[in-house]
Amino acid sequence: MEKNIEQQVTRGLSTPTQQTQKKSYPFPTEVISLASKGLVYPETHPLASGEITIKLLTAKEEDILTSTNLIRKGIVLDKLLESIIVDNNIKMDDLVIGDKNAILVASRVLAYGPEYDVVINDPIENEPVNVKVDISKLSIKEVDESILNRNNEYDFLLPKTKVAIKFKLLTHADEMAIQKDTEASEKISKQPNEITSRYRRIIIEVDGSRDLGHISNFVMNQLQAADSKALRKYINEITPDVDFTFEYVSPFTGEKEALKVPIGVDFFYPAD
Repeated sequence: MEKNIEQQVTRGLSTPTQQTQKKSYPFPTEVISLASKGLVYPETHPLASGEITIKLLTAKEEDILTSTNLIRKGIVLDKLLESIIVDNNIKMDDLVIGDKNAILVASRVLAYGPEYDVVINDPIENEPVNVKVDISKLSIKEVDESILNRNNEYDFLLPKTKVAIKFKLLTHADEMAIQKDTEASEKISKQPNEITSRYRRIIIEVDGSRDLGHISNFVMNQLQAADSKALRKYINEITPDVDFTFEYVSPFTGEKEALKVPIGVDFFYPAD
């Protein structure tokens, strides 16, 4: 059964968990459930419990959110996450992307409430429309939990070329490395390489080989488009994450459509 964000952030409010009973902090905190339920982390990892304690946003975090320097560098939300993760044993780099997204949405709901005012481009009339989205109703994706494992390694047979590979779900550290690789490529060759850079992080084994050079050569020269599409589809199917789609009703036609909630820096700046 899908669980929405509101249920994620209220877990433990009436009955404190062992995690909240063991530790107290000199600032307000809340325990939230991870999108992955902790199933992708080693059993000894602090995130394996499926829960994380976060600090509720205070004036200190508002300083972070209003820092023009952090906004300009594009790291303001990363710095926010670093500030609200209270357990020193939990490193933001270890978080799989779906869990990172769940923490961001939960912290926004806890800080400012569920209403999110956003401008959507009407897909039919191509006109901007002001929309209120109840982000507490965003659901956690329903995935086959039996596939998830604590090694975070998954088998896939590429359907066209029949090459056997292993891949992993990306972490925050992987995303940062991909961003650096892409930026470096654009500076040197003036050509983006975001897709191939991403695959070099996602794919960890090709036909039994974990040699990085072999994997890179496979990605650059042998990974056919049809196999690439099938791999992306499968990864999306098994990845625990927040489902950012919401039901949009066009004020022009009355037609309904599932659209994605845009998430940016202004996500943490609700209208007064």
